[in-house]
Amino acid sequence: MTSGFVHLEREGVGVVIDARGSGLPCVLHWGAATGPLADADAIALAQAVSRQTPPGTLDAAWQVSLSPQEADGWTGRPGMQLRAAGIVHHPRWLLDEVESTGDRAVFRARDEASGLLLTIELAIEAGGVVWVRHVLRHDGEADAAPIDVDWLEASMPVPTTTDTLLTFDGRWTREKRPVVTPVPAGATVRQSRRGRPGHDSPVAAIAGIGVPRWGAGELWGVHLAWSSDLTTRVDRVTDAVTLIGAGELLRPGEIRLAPGDEYAAPRAAFVHTAAGLDGFADRVHTWLRARPQHPASPRPLVLNTWEAVYFDHDPARLATLAERAAEVGIERFVLDDGWFQGRRDDTTSLGDWIVDRTVWPDGLGPLAAQVHDLGMQFGLWFEPEMVSLDSEVARAHPDWLLHDPAHLDHDAGLSWRGQYVMDLANPDAYAHVLGQIDALVGGLGIDFIKWDHNRDLVESMHAGRPGGHAQMAAVYALLAELKHRHPALEIESCSSGGARTDLGILEVADRVWASDSNDPVERQDIQRWTGLLLPPELVGAHVGPTTSHSSGRTTDLSYRMATSLMGSAGFEWDIMSCDDDETRTIARFAALYKELRPLVHTGRVVHPELRDPAWRVTGYVADDGAVFVVATVASLEDARAERLRLPGLDRDRRYRVRVRDEIGAARYGWIAPEWFTAGGLDLPGALLADVGLQLPTLWPVQAFVLHVEAV
Repeated sequence: MTSGFVHLEREGVGVVIDARGSGLPCVLHWGAATGPLADADAIALAQAVSRQTPPGTLDAAWQVSLSPQEADGWTGRPGMQLRAAGIVHHPRWLLDEVESTGDRAVFRARDEASGLLLTIELAIEAGGVVWVRHVLRHDGEADAAPIDVDWLEASMPVPTTTDTLLTFDGRWTREKRPVVTPVPAGATVRQSRRGRPGHDSPVAAIAGIGVPRWGAGELWGVHLAWSSDLTTRVDRVTDAVTLIGAGELLRPGEIRLAPGDEYAAPRAAFVHTAAGLDGFADRVHTWLRARPQHPASPRPLVLNTWEAVYFDHDPARLATLAERAAEVGIERFVLDDGWFQGRRDDTTSLGDWIVDRTVWPDGLGPLAAQVHDLGMQFGLWFEPEMVSLDSEVARAHPDWLLHDPAHLDHDAGLSWRGQYVMDLANPDAYAHVLGQIDALVGGLGIDFIKWDHNRDLVESMHAGRPGGHAQMAAVYALLAELKHRHPALEIESCSSGGARTDLGILEVADRVWASDSNDPVERQDIQRWTGLLLPPELVGAHVGPTTSHSSGRTTDLSYRMATSLMGSAGFEWDIMSCDDDETRTIARFAALYKELRPLVHTGRVVHPELRDPAWRVTGYVADDGAVFVVATVASLEDARAERLRLPGLDRDRRYRVRVRDEIGAARYGWIAPEWFTAGGLDLPGALLADVGLQLPTLWPVQAFVLHVEAV
């Protein structure tokens, strides 16, 4: 288009931008693809959605720009806030350059008074995800005054007819609790100030019309691909369009741009769908799966030793555990916390990444070699961003701690979980951590790192300024450097469970630990809502002990295994304590997981909607079949349960549906339909989608696995 409009389209999503004026461009439309737009159509569209006709008053913005400012008459939260010499600076952006292709555009503007250059990149990428990034550069003369950046946020307009907002809340071992509210009036923000998104992270802000549903409904959402402090924003003002957006939360003075400096804000993902929450997830999953670094090999079945031995490391016992793991079909053996110098509990030794020879007199080499000889990968736990005061590194380098130097007394309450933060933006601290981990990865042939992060950041200061941004940039760089040096290395992001499961950390990690809770009842919802962003192959889901250590709940092995099947599966359990029947069931589960993971880890994730809130059903649908995990989390309301309709199947194909009871049979009462007790049946896809299957009256906290195969 040559008339000053930019029209981007890809995979059913369209964005129309008006760049005719001298100021920043305005988004006229973001949503469903419009198809080809002639110049005359774009002009008419601008007229169709305009607020008023000049020379009307300027009490409100004509249209809201990609970075709305007070100067536009915008009464919501400004897209950025800048300060010069401590005073708010109001830029006057002049658009210099526009570059665009079919699905990508770059806009460059300048502010003459400050010498600032603003670049806004907007691209529709795989899955129809719209990515927006702002980059601010100080291009003034060498003696020009520095500019402080208080915030720089990406935002996009949504229809004012949206009336509900979905965000998230939570706590440790109960992450990703959905919160649905009316769209709030005025300019509203949700913020995380933990140095990580947190267990109570908003995750995303998703606007819709009516209560969000899994299988239907139009939604507009935003997620910030950033693993530290953040802001999500909603602006529902009465005299302009509604905006949603997100950006990094910066402390005052954290980003100060001297001439030549640049601040690249984290990218924000904007997702539109007319197919409900499943459609939202499908777009993000498609984007993730299209990345060149997305895991391509089958996701191995894991045994993590934490809930098997905790800190009680005994080489002979762990060698025996490794042998049993290989016997039952485990593919990755991960030695968790407790292996390094002086680490007998969680009060000491973080930062001293040296094998404890009093516990491991021959080092970890023999165990790593044994694990590899048994045909398994070897993994090791680290918490590289943290340091204990009772450690050699802290005693030698107290200046490497990331805290406010005005509070040097370590009893001032700045510790969290008995530990402190290593200032990885300090080059010497960075080199220390990189060197110790690199030596172990290379020396032992480590295949996998469980990278933990067990505390919030408190009063973080680096080089006299707030240090959260620099710390996160250093963490990203450290992870990337380790993977550069060891291309086959895989890394799991764990942050007290699911406190850091964003798209930013997934640029340098290969999976996340969704929660420290292995209680499968809690996990049903934690994994369901983690899956709004992340496909199952990226989400660790382990079978824990019979009685959960985080909740005290006792559950059947079949239920725990069905829940584990919904992700990147594994065990966090002393399987040496299992009886013969349990051991045989574990081996059968291992075989079942390996058989079904090609479907689970590539299929489109769907959630058939049932009325009774006790049901949890999650499906993974591919071209030639599907897997559905059917579970209850409480007692059913009706003696005769509902019918389960299976969405996503080819209506013109015939399918064999069978219950995979290798993990054990689900328990039920009153009603058990013939197809269920017989183990399955054959039906056309249209009947499975439109009529469905009569569900049995499952007892509370029971589950079964349906395998659907095209015939």
